[in-house]
Amino acid sequence: MLQYDLVIIGGGPAGLAAADSAREMGVQSILILERENKLGGILNQCIHTGFGLHTFREELTGPEYAARYIDKIRQKEIEYKVSAMVIDITRDKQVTIMEKGTGLVTIQAKVIVLAMGCRERPRGALNIPGYRPAGIYSAGTAQYFVNIDGIMPGKEIVILGSGDIGLIMARRLTLEGAKVKCVAEIMPKSGGLQRNIVQCLEDFGIPLKLSHTVTYIHGKERIEGVTLSKVDANLEPVPGTEEFVPCDTLLLSVGLIPENELTRKLEVPMDEKTKGPVVTPEMETALPGVFACGNVVHVHDLVDHVSQEAKKAGENAARYILEEKT
Repeated sequence: MLQYDLVIIGGGPAGLAAADSAREMGVQSILILERENKLGGILNQCIHTGFGLHTFREELTGPEYAARYIDKIRQKEIEYKVSAMVIDITRDKQVTIMEKGTGLVTIQAKVIVLAMGCRERPRGALNIPGYRPAGIYSAGTAQYFVNIDGIMPGKEIVILGSGDIGLIMARRLTLEGAKVKCVAEIMPKSGGLQRNIVQCLEDFGIPLKLSHTVTYIHGKERIEGVTLSKVDANLEPVPGTEEFVPCDTLLLSVGLIPENELTRKLEVPMDEKTKGPVVTPEMETALPGVFACGNVVHVHDLVDHVSQEAKKAGENAARYILEEKT
């Protein structure tokens, strides 16, 4: 069994910042576990600018921001495994991973930092009537297709939800030649940053339909269009306001949820509001020696805030290890 003082689950912005700060505090035995084939997490597909203004005092793209931290990890010779999926975790801090080329590996940690990030809310959570045709994607999946794989999901697009990923994809798809018919938002106010509403929608003449939602998906094999309806103060569709919008693609940008399947295995108290673990001001969960940071605790607006929080988690995890040794 492999043994490390500190095991960090997640090699995105939170995991990288936590590892960097723990090494700065003097912890030598550190392992980062990342299920994708490279470090950086979601930042690798976020090729737009707007990152790093707080942390580095300059405007960077997502890959540039990730590269700053990856360089620190390599310079400090912090060990990491990519293509390493954590499949189990126990309260006595044993972590089981499935590693490409190796198979099942069990790791014993003295301290764990949970930094798994978040995931998108799926279509199944929305219960929109209609068939299940091709052409319905989460905004993040479409972002991966366009920015990583170089594949366009469609040509005529409706976006449901005005979260930041949806707004950014409205601009991205427009720049690639698609026609974004509209962005529909069930709430009376957008959930995205004001700068994204201006730069991604208004600058490109893309309509933002507030207090609207998709009430029917048309098409059996491939989506052919959607029915949009206004909603009342109780978020219920208003009869007689239905509008058919033809499209070949529907993107869902309807919220993010902390990725906490592993956290629940530790049986620590969870916050019903944020859907993340309850943590102390030191970012420690109710299980001593298990810390959490970043979007796994609650969804942040800015990656800079994720890094700041992860720095604190890494420092306190290091103190826990160093005090235990003395």
